[in-house]
Amino acid sequence: MALITDIDETQSPLMDHLLELRTRLLRSLLALTVTSLIAYAFAGQLLGFLVRPLAQAFPHGRLIFTVVYEGFFVNIKVAVFTGFLVSFPIVANQLWAFVAPGLYAKEKRAFLPFLIATPVLFLSGAVFAYYLVMPNAFRFLLGFAGDTGGLKLEALPSVGDYLTFVMQFIFAFGFCFLLPVFMMLLNHAGLVSRQQMVDARRYVIVGIVIIAVVLTPPDVASALMLAVPMWMLFEGSLVLMLLGERRAAKDAEDAEDAEA
Repeated sequence: MALITDIDETQSPLMDHLLELRTRLLRSLLALTVTSLIAYAFAGQLLGFLVRPLAQAFPHGRLIFTVVYEGFFVNIKVAVFTGFLVSFPIVANQLWAFVAPGLYAKEKRAFLPFLIATPVLFLSGAVFAYYLVMPNAFRFLLGFAGDTGGLKLEALPSVGDYLTFVMQFIFAFGFCFLLPVFMMLLNHAGLVSRQQMVDARRYVIVGIVIIAVVLTPPDVASALMLAVPMWMLFEGSLVLMLLGERRAAKDAEDAEDAEA
């Protein structure tokens, strides 16, 4: 009977958490829906912005669509993609509001920088991909056009395929730029120490190069433009960990002096 009573007493808090989670998810979905609907009204201008890197490398080219409904679904993709980017801070805030009550004040102060750094680093990666990497990648890929065996080889990119490529490119760079957040979280959770990451540096660099080669077009310049920033972010994370260790050691020393 005592066990049954204990189970009954835990049902209410569990249901409260589930209801709160549902509320947070609904608010996040509402934010995504509203921002996507607003973005759909400007889908033409947003698509024009997304095709600008291609236009710089392909000034006299054109985009086509091969099925009658492709243009409509392209606008939908553009709207949802923009809605996700714009609503991401709201979604992150709802996630934080759900998790924060279960954390101590010290834990909240420790995790808050990660919450702030995530959208900043993701946006930095997206901007880096859009303004620096994509124009160079398109120039390389379009360089294969010309005369081949007496026939003209001409690029006629589909607008749907182009948009998919651009979104994958932006998301890939955005998530790769989150490397410091993942490293600091693993270190903060005690799963990986700074010294372990230093010892594994050569393997990490090889992994970074492999990721850069897989995610970018098959040219050395594009791969380097992803690999070098990721390596710099990795080294910067190690420096931050070292500073954190020194600060923790100093705080411990001050606490010992205060007790003495």
